[in-house]
Amino acid sequence: MSAGTQLLMTVEPVLLKEVAEKLSHTRPFANVSMDALQAISVVDRVQAKAGAVLAEPGQAGVYYWLVLDGECRADRVEADGSLSTVGTAQSGEGFGETPLLIGKTHSMFLVTAVRDSALLRFTADQFWGLLSCCPEARKVVLADLSARLSTYQTEALHREKLVSLGTLAAGLMHELHNPGSAAKRAASQLRENLMKLQDLSLRSASKPKTPDQMQCMRNLLQHAMKSCHAPALSSLEQADAEEALAVWLQDAGVENAFTIAPSLVEIGFEREELKCAREYFDAKSFSDALNWLEALVSSVSLVCSIEESISRVSDLAMAVKKFAYDDRSPVKELDVHDSLQSTITILGHKLRIKQIAVEKKFEATPSIIQTRGSALSQVWTNLIDNAADASPAQGQIEIDTWTEPANNNGANPGWLAVSITDHGPGIPADVLPRIFEAFFTTKPQGSGTGLGLEIVHRIVTQKFGGKIDVKSEPGNTQFVVRLPISGAAAKNGTGPKAK
Repeated sequence: MSAGTQLLMTVEPVLLKEVAEKLSHTRPFANVSMDALQAISVVDRVQAKAGAVLAEPGQAGVYYWLVLDGECRADRVEADGSLSTVGTAQSGEGFGETPLLIGKTHSMFLVTAVRDSALLRFTADQFWGLLSCCPEARKVVLADLSARLSTYQTEALHREKLVSLGTLAAGLMHELHNPGSAAKRAASQLRENLMKLQDLSLRSASKPKTPDQMQCMRNLLQHAMKSCHAPALSSLEQADAEEALAVWLQDAGVENAFTIAPSLVEIGFEREELKCAREYFDAKSFSDALNWLEALVSSVSLVCSIEESISRVSDLAMAVKKFAYDDRSPVKELDVHDSLQSTITILGHKLRIKQIAVEKKFEATPSIIQTRGSALSQVWTNLIDNAADASPAQGQIEIDTWTEPANNNGANPGWLAVSITDHGPGIPADVLPRIFEAFFTTKPQGSGTGLGLEIVHRIVTQKFGGKIDVKSEPGNTQFVVRLPISGAAAKNGTGPKAK
C-alpha cells in the first residue's frame, strides 16, 4: 500500500466494549448482547478518507469489515486495467465474509472508501469466533453471503452472454468476409464476360442461321442454363475430361481450346453434345459458337457463385437470429463432395492468384450425410482458406474423402472422413495444442481474427457430433474431419484408409 494511501487511512486498536453502542446499530450485531462477544476484546478501528484503499487484489490478509459510518465499494480489476463494481456497503452493513468463508488468504478485490468512513475490521480468527459464539450474527453473515453469491451468479451469466455475443459478432464478421469477397470478384469477372458475350453475339448475328443451327444452339443453351455445376469429379477424372475435350476442340480448329475446355467440363458438357455444332457450322462459325458458349457457361457459373455467396450471407444472418434457440430447421441430405466443390469454386480466385493446384480424391461411398442448415460450408471455407494462406505460390492442396464403417461394439458409429492437406511451413509444436482456442492466431495483426478454427471445431464437434484431428510438420499439415454416418450409409461404407 502506498504512502499516499496510508495518509488517507488510519488504523488503531480499540476495545470492543468502547464501540458497543455503534455496534448495536449495525445489521450483524443488532440482536447480539455484548456478553456473547467476550471472546473478542480488541478490534481494529479504521478511519478512511474518501478514495482511501482498504484492500488491493492479491494483498495478504483477509478481514471481515463492518461499516460504522460512510460507504465503501469493492471493484474487480479486469485484464485491461478497467474496474467492474462488485458491490457496495453502506453504514451499518458488513462485507468481506465471502473470501473468508471460501478459504481465501489474499484479497480478491480493490476495496476503497467512497466517502469519509469509519469501520471496524475483524481478523480471520475473530471472524470465525464471531460465527461460533453469535448465532444472530451468523444468520446475518450467511444471509449476506447468499445474497452476494446470487448477485455474482447473475452478473457472471450476464458477462458470459456478452462474451458469447462478442464471439458471435466477431465470428460473423470473419465469416462474411469470404462470401462477400467472392461475390465481389465474381461480379467483376461477370462484367468482362458480358462484354465478351456482346462482341461474339454481334459477330454471330451478322450471319443468318439455318433451322439445324438454331436447334443445336438452343439445345446447348438449355444445357448451359439448367444447373450451376455438374456432379463433382475427382482431380484425375476432371483433368482427363478437360484434356480430352480440349484436344477435340483444338483438332476442330476452335480458338482458345485449352482455355474454354475446363469451363465446359465443369458444367457437364461432353463431346457428343457439341457434335451438332461441329456438324452444322463451318470452322470459323464453330469456333465463335464454342467461345460464345464458354462465355455463357462461365457467366452462369459466376452468377451461381454470387447466389451461393449471398445465400451464405443469408444463412449467417439467420444463424444470428437463432442464436438463443435450438436449430429446428428441417433435416436434409447433403452431398459432401458437392459441398466441397462449391467451396473450392468460391475460393477459386484466391487459388488462381497463387497458382495453387487442388488435387481431389473423392472416394467416400456414400458421400451423403444428414444435416440442418449449411454450417458445413463454413468448415470447408475456413480449412481450405487457411491451407491456401499457408501454401507457397504454385503449391498444391490435397482434398481426400473416404468412409470408415461402424464396428460391432458401437465405439465407432461409422464416419465420413475429409482430409485437407497443404505443404506450407507447418504449425509449430508449441502452437498446435492451442489452434482451436477462440481469438488465438499466429497471423499478423489485421490478417486474422483467431476465430476460424474455433468455429470449425465447434461446428464439427457440437453441431454434427464429429471430430477433427490435425497433424503438422514442416512441409505437410493435414486436418482430418470425421462426420458420423448413421443407418445404411454406415453399413455400406468402404474400409478405412491409412492417412
